[in-house]
Amino acid sequence: MAGQVFAYIKHAQGVADDSAKELVMAAKKINADAPVTAVVTGSGADLDKVCKDMTAFYKAVWKIDNAALAYPNGEVVRKALVNVLPGDAVVLLPHDTFGMDLGPGLSIKMNSSFIADIVGIEGLDGGALKVIRQEFSGQVSTHVSADISNGAVINVRSGVFQADDSIGGANGQLEDKSAAAGDLSAKRKYLETVQAAVGDVDITKSDVLVSVGRGIEEQDNLELIFELAKAMGADVSCSRPIVDAKWLEKSRQVGTSGQTVKPKVYLALGISGSFQHLGGIKGNPFIVAVNKNSKAPIFQVAEVGVEANIIEFVPELTAAIKG
Repeated sequence: MAGQVFAYIKHAQGVADDSAKELVMAAKKINADAPVTAVVTGSGADLDKVCKDMTAFYKAVWKIDNAALAYPNGEVVRKALVNVLPGDAVVLLPHDTFGMDLGPGLSIKMNSSFIADIVGIEGLDGGALKVIRQEFSGQVSTHVSADISNGAVINVRSGVFQADDSIGGANGQLEDKSAAAGDLSAKRKYLETVQAAVGDVDITKSDVLVSVGRGIEEQDNLELIFELAKAMGADVSCSRPIVDAKWLEKSRQVGTSGQTVKPKVYLALGISGSFQHLGGIKGNPFIVAVNKNSKAPIFQVAEVGVEANIIEFVPELTAAIKG
């Protein structure tokens, strides 16, 4: 059987990351009846606010307050969690750059299994947990069975477990575990936060985004995307290959290495849907995906999916909107 399930809560400026509610839903797939404990690290008033907010969604919230945790540092957080968590804990983390910094080393320190980038949970089978991962850029789904009898660290892909606000009202118990965290000295230290440059359009504030990927094929075809965006009253964003090709500026890139956006509507055109790209989309927008590859991962998180060549589809959609 699985040990106690914990969810690590990311937050910034007193606001919990969207993954906080998603991890609750993921935990329920492991054991629908078992309580889930949120672990929140940080320092000061912002930490207190996030902990209070999390009591609405988790039966228990563990607070670890330390000045060394004021800024996310995988090395420091890892030390704190190892000292506080039970040895057979099942720990859920968001699968992003910080989660990949924290997760593998944490599983080694805890002597437990590590599963990265899961997109589904099939449930428990004795001491094993059956999960679904994706390989070859989402072309193949793999069913993995992992022994979690000694605990596990599991990185959960953003957006695959849809947050449900109806789970609120948990009235969770807040516990201060700061003293148990021990010495949190580290070799690497936080220096500064460098904000990404904002170009002619700030996509982080856009309600509607028309986002384009490598499916656009040629730079000249971007004209089709801008015409569609104008008809929709939207802004244009993109995935990393478009920026790497220098077809659009970095400030328009959505993803873990680009901008984090929270639109109400997100139209993904010719975008495969890697976890790096999806990691930059927050707030559970209404996602419409158009891709000629029926197995593209983006279809797994889209409310509406269209299997089509965007070069042919976009002009027809633009004409329909204008009409």
